[in-house]
Amino acid sequence: MSATAPEQAHELFVEYFNAANLDALVSLYEPNATLVPFPGEPVSGHAAIREALGGFLGLKCRMELKIDKIFRADDVALIFSSWSLKGIAADGKPLELTGQTSDVVRHQPDNTWRFVIDIPQGAAATKG
Repeated sequence: MSATAPEQAHELFVEYFNAANLDALVSLYEPNATLVPFPGEPVSGHAAIREALGGFLGLKCRMELKIDKIFRADDVALIFSSWSLKGIAADGKPLELTGQTSDVVRHQPDNTWRFVIDIPQGAAATKG
């Protein structure tokens, strides 16, 4: 399933993440999209995004997300959402992460919306 509205990009991301469906997650991105993982440097393209997201899926966490605000201009939208990840770390200790993502999605010729820029830590990614 593909996103048919900007907000659905985030809804599907959570659905696919919680199902650990890496192929479906990657399909939500444009071929040359950029992901800013944490920790780490920005990566671009499906292969690099697949590798970065595979690391997150390896945490075996459950994600929850609340869309805070969407700004739309023609075929581009900026989405701010608050998220949390809860699970068990590799060392057996409880793991809980939270953040606010800032993402850009673009309307595609096939009437879907795909990520162009995905910054899971939002403005916090610019610090440090």
